[in-house]
Amino acid sequence: MTRQETTIAADPKVPTIEITREFDAAPEQVYRAHVDPDLYTQWVGPRSITTRIIRWDVRTGGEWAFANDRAGEEVAAFFGSFHEVRPNERIVWTFTYEGEPDGVALETLTFEALDGGRTRLRVLSVVEDFQARDGILASGMDEGVREGYEKLDELLAKESE
Repeated sequence: MTRQETTIAADPKVPTIEITREFDAAPEQVYRAHVDPDLYTQWVGPRSITTRIIRWDVRTGGEWAFANDRAGEEVAAFFGSFHEVRPNERIVWTFTYEGEPDGVALETLTFEALDGGRTRLRVLSVVEDFQARDGILASGMDEGVREGYEKLDELLAKESE
């Protein structure tokens, strides 16, 4: 397993965050890890938290919610809706932190097949304004994203054994 680079970029002209990451697994596997609630809870977020699914209806028009716990106490909760679910290719969903219920991000995840059975995941998050975007970037989300993708690498490697 190769250690992959996670790129997190903020566009200076529009309030977006783009995350790009490659995985040593096929798009079907990376997609499944995003839609199967049992798999999702194993990798999403930093290593210091656990994730608990509250609602998980993966379909176009479905809804989702999960909470993050640390040492048995809830530290954050998130919710949204699935606007488009195209198996193994694309997910479009809203993403809201319960602590900022007016701050809704629209995220598009694309799963691009690469040579050698690999995948490039792109996540484009569009938020209301630059202040919201900069607040997200300053929140430590980069650590959670990077550690989460490292955990996803580990999970995908186990599935390939």
